[in-house]
Amino acid sequence: MHKPNLRKIDLNLLVILEVLLEERHVTRAAEQLEMSQPAVSRALQRLRETFDDPLLVKSMHGYDLSARAEELLPALKGVLQDLGQLIGRPGFDPASSSAQVRVACLDLEGALFLPKLLETMRREARQMQLDIHSQPGDHFRLLQQGDVDFVISGLGPPQGEAQINRVALATTRVVCVMSRGHPLARQAPSLDDYVSASHGFVSMTGRGVSVMDKLLRGHGLKRDVVVRTNSFLTVPEFCAGTDLLFALPEIVAERLCRDGQLVMQPLPGELAERELKFYLYWHQRNHRDPMSQWVRRQLAGVPGPAF
Repeated sequence: MHKPNLRKIDLNLLVILEVLLEERHVTRAAEQLEMSQPAVSRALQRLRETFDDPLLVKSMHGYDLSARAEELLPALKGVLQDLGQLIGRPGFDPASSSAQVRVACLDLEGALFLPKLLETMRREARQMQLDIHSQPGDHFRLLQQGDVDFVISGLGPPQGEAQINRVALATTRVVCVMSRGHPLARQAPSLDDYVSASHGFVSMTGRGVSVMDKLLRGHGLKRDVVVRTNSFLTVPEFCAGTDLLFALPEIVAERLCRDGQLVMQPLPGELAERELKFYLYWHQRNHRDPMSQWVRRQLAGVPGPAF
């Protein structure tokens, strides 16, 4: 069978052909297509050349379909329907979707923000799956590579920011966290108290200098870091029975202090930064994806168009 050169075929003609074959009349087809009768006649001539067939044949009652046209009509309807679905905006039905929602975040960030999403999924999208990547590493690299759909973080992407979108999930401040038996547990630490203490900090990537250490350098100061961990959930264990301080987002600290074993104190005024925000990040490739928009609405409560 000879393979036609599709590049030479005007697909707009197929839309006209469908109406012509259904109406079997050039004038009525022109009216339905809101085209002039001569324009439809020219289109019919081009279609006859394309298919090497008369398609519409004059008869006593007007026009009949040629044998080729009889074969073409049902196939043509299927092709145009498929093209419409291909070009049209895809829909998303959470009730019937079996999509996997892949989120990269640290453990406690997931515990803070993802239960709301899971609760909605179990109520409205029972076949969908939530896949949480909480292992340490560069979560933004996973997002760039397409290995995850979302990142939840209080940090920003180190590169490729133009292709990454975000929306704020929560606004908080940084506080000190320590065991309830710590010498500073009953008083807000001064800058000297803070610098003189022993410290731990949580690092998402495990690399580089922390934001707090950069801030202290600006004051010409340096703290004694004893522990670097990639898990918020290890903080209570490291604080228990030690003199360690952790500087953590208050929204995280409140969660860790619920059992009364840890206490919070404000940072020294010299180190109190502007408000810290946690963001939901997603890549531009998924910006208009209906499933991605649905997840963003559940997590951030913002309608799709606002993204």
